[in-house]
Amino acid sequence: MSSSYNFTTIPDNPIFHAHPFYYSHARTLIPTFSDPLLTVLAPFLAYWLTSGLFHLFDLSNWRWLDRYRIHDSAEVASRNRATRRQVLGAVLFQQVLQTALGLLWISEAPERADHVAAVRGIAQVLSPRLAYLLYWWFNPAAQLLVAMVVLDTWQYFLHRAMHINKFLYKHLHSVHHRLYVPYAFGALYNHPVEGFLLDSLGAVLAEAVARLSVRQAMLFFVLSTCKTVDDHCGYRLPFDPFQMLSGNTADYHDIHHQIIGIKSNFSQPWFVHWDVILGTRMTRQEIEERRAKLKAL
Repeated sequence: MSSSYNFTTIPDNPIFHAHPFYYSHARTLIPTFSDPLLTVLAPFLAYWLTSGLFHLFDLSNWRWLDRYRIHDSAEVASRNRATRRQVLGAVLFQQVLQTALGLLWISEAPERADHVAAVRGIAQVLSPRLAYLLYWWFNPAAQLLVAMVVLDTWQYFLHRAMHINKFLYKHLHSVHHRLYVPYAFGALYNHPVEGFLLDSLGAVLAEAVARLSVRQAMLFFVLSTCKTVDDHCGYRLPFDPFQMLSGNTADYHDIHHQIIGIKSNFSQPWFVHWDVILGTRMTRQEIEERRAKLKAL
């Protein structure tokens, strides 16, 4: 949220100097870690903390979780064509590549923004209060939404292309579909080239188009990582904030991993609008109806 405004015609107002609770004057959010470095490392930490929680659920004997499981443990062991050790190794390898690329992409140059001048400039046409709300709340939220839409658009069409094109599916995307029954820490189990094209390049494109600051990018990357893990967690959880806010849930993505739904539900990670618009959406009710018809034959 940088600015080069230099207006002096608007009388000074305390609200021009106010900051929301989420803003920090500190040069770095965590001492000894620059914000760009933290932006690269934070998704790695978010991935393993989030998937670790779901893995704890998988290993637990908590009976209350049974009603929320999409598949039972026996299905995970019998139907997946990659071992957990193979998945762990592939995910760590991809994260090493992503971290290296991130270090090359993220600039260490400090961001300079004159927030007071920016709010004052907006107050040329709006009231000071509306200027504050627009600059500190509406604009960052709009940027985050734009980044989500750009990432979704990139991933939908590339993901769908990898299913349409036999070469791309055989040599790249089929790796991910070795997990017929998804689980949380397998969310990034991909061919490294697919990981670069789908995830890394998509994230960079979303950041650039939305013109996110380093800290905004950090938040976006962490949220997108947690959402991707959640989409593969294997649970329908009514108290899961990601599953409450978006129709693109673990249950929605699980349908895509089934043979009967593999040509559907390409949308990821945030919304389902491209599936709806282009007719590739399949609901759980539809998949159960198709299975019932196949059994009746």
